Amino acid sequence: MKNQQNMMKQMQKMQKQMQKAQEELKEKTVEATSGGGAVKVTAAGDKRIVDVEIDQDVVDPEDVEMLQDLILAAMNEALKKVDELTEQDLGKFTKGMNIPGM
Repeated sequence: MKNQQNMMKQMQKMQKQMQKAQEELKEKTVEATSGGGAVKVTAAGDKRIVDVEIDQDVVDPEDVEMLQDLILAAMNEALKKVDELTEQDLGKFTKGMNIPGM
């Protein structure tokens, strides 16, 4: 019985630590670029895109598809970096566990 109580306390402590880490993650940002820096995307740790910068030189009305591709590439790279940041910050809590969505 005492072992079970200790385990529950440890689980509650870990849950609080995970919640704190998730809140801190929301405040962190990552940046990704494409086209040699022509497009820069900044994403928050909770996968919100918070900024997009586009160099005027890549805005060509005759080639909108290229600009779209550059934006997609930068956004996908930013989201990949958020995933890596999440694994780095929260992975310590889930190591060895098979938790869906974590």
